This record gives sequence, C-alpha cells and structure tokens, in this order.
Amino acid sequence: MTAPESQRGLVLVVEDEAAIADVIRLNLVKAGYGVHVERSGDAGLAAVRSHRPVAVVLDVGLPGIDGIEVCRRLRAADDWTPILFVTARDDEVDRIVGLELGADDYVTKPFSPRELVARVTSVLRRTRGEAQAPAELSIGALRVDPAQHRVFAGADEVGLTATEFELLAFMMRRPGWVFSREQLLSEVWGYAPMASMRTVDVHIAQLRGKLGAASPIRTVRGVGYSVDAGQATP
Repeated sequence: MTAPESQRGLVLVVEDEAAIADVIRLNLVKAGYGVHVERSGDAGLAAVRSHRPVAVVLDVGLPGIDGIEVCRRLRAADDWTPILFVTARDDEVDRIVGLELGADDYVTKPFSPRELVARVTSVLRRTRGEAQAPAELSIGALRVDPAQHRVFAGADEVGLTATEFELLAFMMRRPGWVFSREQLLSEVWGYAPMASMRTVDVHIAQLRGKLGAASPIRTVRGVGYSVDAGQATP
C-alpha cells in the first residue's frame, strides 16, 4: 500500500498490525509524507531497496525476520537510511539503539501518532541539515565532513547513523563544552526528555565503540558529556 510521494519524501512503514499501520500511515500523510506500508520483515527489507525511502518506521516484532534483523542487514550493507523503531517493550530499548547496530530513534507502544511524526521529522532534519554546514571538523585523528556526511578515523571511514553523526558533529563544534543529557536530547534529538534519557548514553557508547581510539568524547561524572579538544580518549 503506497500513498503518493510528496515533497517531504516517502516513508516506509513496516508494521504487521493493520490498525497500527493505518494510524501511522494516515498521520504521516496528513503531515505531508508519502507512505508505503509492508507487513513483514522480509517485505520491508525488499521495499527499502526498491523504494529508497527517506526514512523507515520499523516495528521490532515482525513475522519472518524481526525489525532488529532488518536493521542489521541494512547497516551491514552500508545502507544508513534513518530508522525509527516501534517497540512494545521499553526494556528492549538498549538493544534497539545500541547493541544491534543502531536505530536513529524509537517510540514505545502505546504511542502518540503526533509524537511519532515529530520523531520522523526530527530524524530527517538531522539527516538533511548538515548540507547547510559544510565546514570540516577535526580533532586529532578524527575528521568529520558535514557536507558529505562522512566521518574518518585516521584513514578509515566510519559508518554512522544520522543521529550518531549529528550527535558527534554537534559536540565537535563546541569542544570543551559540557552537555547534560537533557541538553543533548533537546539540541540533537529535537525534543525534551521523556520517559528515559538512557538513549543518549547508548548512542554515546555506540559512537565510542565505532570511533575507537579516535574518540574525543569524555564523560563528566554527574553532569554529562564533552568533547576533549586536546588528547582524544576512547
């Protein structure tokens, strides 16, 4: 099921519960997006490759391959299409945004359709906004090219999600500044703290793991995170 693509782009919704999929579709269309709906992980994976959506709203519990496996296969193929997970269990969040190769954001059921649309819009803002800020950023062996949305640790390119990229670039533009989790949620994710702030911690851990010894991110105990403009620390 596909709604005509609008100027805001086509969003792929992969959700096996018809009523939920229809609510998501109607709200995205109302917000100006085109929408294509699939009911299984296998069909969703094929639709990403054939329709090239601007973002994917992906249920975790799908028939066939689950949402996390869909995400894993896309990332393994260097497909960094923004992904927003929908999960019925809050205790799955750490797996979703961190250990399983990462989503850009998530909502838990039951969710507000307006909130979901706002999250999709926020993810796309993070993906597209960098083209307007072409100045290259570098600290030690780490180099960030906002115009091309690429990150290099030494000679090696590092694949990041849109959210990981924006989080890193935001902090690197302000070396030495210390940001609380609340500030990072507001500035990078585009919304105030909601149920939990651990998504920031998981994204930071994921960034550190991907950047390795080139990571300039340090933890300021009791406050939040900062980028060290001097010696990078893993």
